[in-house]
Amino acid sequence: MLITFEGIDGAGKSTQVARLKRHLQELGHEVLTLREPGGTEVCENIRELLLQSKHDIAPVTELLLFAASRAELVEKVILPALEQGSIVILDRFSDSTTAYQGYGRGLSLELLEKVNGIATFGLRPDITFFLDITPEDAMIRKFSEKSLPLAFDSEELDRMESSGLEFYRRVRDGYLRIHESEPERMVLLDARLSPQILHERISGKVEQWSAAGRNA
Repeated sequence: MLITFEGIDGAGKSTQVARLKRHLQELGHEVLTLREPGGTEVCENIRELLLQSKHDIAPVTELLLFAASRAELVEKVILPALEQGSIVILDRFSDSTTAYQGYGRGLSLELLEKVNGIATFGLRPDITFFLDITPEDAMIRKFSEKSLPLAFDSEELDRMESSGLEFYRRVRDGYLRIHESEPERMVLLDARLSPQILHERISGKVEQWSAAGRNA
């Protein structure tokens, strides 16, 4: 089973990934959690380049770097884990490329579909949780958690986060459009809800999906 979490930066994905992992492990499942980009030495090096570099990276270059990291992770880690019967939980997957590089950077959605298909080896999530939050609320949350004054040009922001509010508005709109086109797969959740309420809704959906699969 492949579960993915999506949303703009600051939506609280990491918290929910960790909570769901603990919940599923308590039920006796083998669970592997991963983030994108990352998960192997090669992928972590690409992550460093994409997020921490202060260089201006062209949109197509950015797309291909994310795709290279994803291809490495899918082939080397995700597919073997799924074949062994593990549940894999991903903090970001191919929907991020559609939202960020497609709607955010303005690259062709047709091009992105082809690149995603290559990078994922055709693998698609069984269920995706989209934690929805406005860019303004996400930034306020990010800086309040670190007890820092709100500043959208802060050095605390990584290269992607420094893309600006208008960019993140487009990214959020992209996620909403993906949800509209695939409501069966992508579950939309209000990221402003308490972490505990979100966890209860997420774990309930996963158990519901799992039960439906067993009864199919």
